[in-house]
Amino acid sequence: MSTGFIENRAGRSAAKYARRRAARGKPVVAHSPSGRRPGPVTYVVLTIVFVISVFPLYASAMYGSSTTQEIARAVGRLPTWLPTMRLLENFGAVFSASQFNFWMAFLNSVLVAISVSASTVFFSALAGFSFSKLTFRGRQALYVTVIATMAIPAQIGTIPMFVMMNDFGWIDSLLALTVPGLVGAFGVFWMTQYLQEALPFELVEAARVDGASMFRTFWSIALPAARPAAATLALFTFVGSWNSFFWPSVVMRSQLTMPLVVPQLQGAFTTDTGLVMSGVFLVAAPLLIVFVFAGKQLVAGVMAGAVKG
Repeated sequence: MSTGFIENRAGRSAAKYARRRAARGKPVVAHSPSGRRPGPVTYVVLTIVFVISVFPLYASAMYGSSTTQEIARAVGRLPTWLPTMRLLENFGAVFSASQFNFWMAFLNSVLVAISVSASTVFFSALAGFSFSKLTFRGRQALYVTVIATMAIPAQIGTIPMFVMMNDFGWIDSLLALTVPGLVGAFGVFWMTQYLQEALPFELVEAARVDGASMFRTFWSIALPAARPAAATLALFTFVGSWNSFFWPSVVMRSQLTMPLVVPQLQGAFTTDTGLVMSGVFLVAAPLLIVFVFAGKQLVAGVMAGAVKG
């Protein structure tokens, strides 16, 4: 038996093992070809990346712990390195601000982000299943058309979309934020590529032979198989919806979302920089919590999409 044959068999076995662990939501641990643990350079690089990623959130908390005068004097450095009681005072000021209802804005953002994430995952998985496992006339042309829309800037459709929302009577309504985001081209592309690799065509045919309808096949077989990719897509969509500023600023008037809270903290003539940065921290902190609890699913989805059989 040749060495190349053995290596190919080993590679396929490792790929299958990785896919099985990813499908169960378990992290896929990568090892170097020699089986050695990552060296100190790897940990140094990861530490640097971690610090760069977390520093903006840390800096916003430090600025929120300082007065405007202290921030003005701290040129080229942070005004403080440890949080102070002023940060809690600024949090209280944001919660009790008269310009807006903070908790209503928080609830609006949660409702919109969850609704958009759930609908995007469902419809993207449904479209991905159709494009990857079904045969119908014009499938390739339709798929290429959907993917091509990713190259079109979203701002181009702002005016037509605003006119449409106005005609529907959805201005200053959460429907104006949820309905346009029910599905996206990236989600369709992501789920199509994943299902092409993760779902064998023979499994779909077996379900059809057993009498399952096409939707039952999708719901009972395709969707569970795409769980890692669906979790990753849901997380990305949640973050994008939570951070959305441009479109909500166009269609919302009295009902605010979290990103729209920050501009409300700026005064007409003077601005309390510490208060504004405290608001920035409160807007970003929930995303950090989401990543802490969903990080394993994110890694599993990315790794499962990267491993090929």
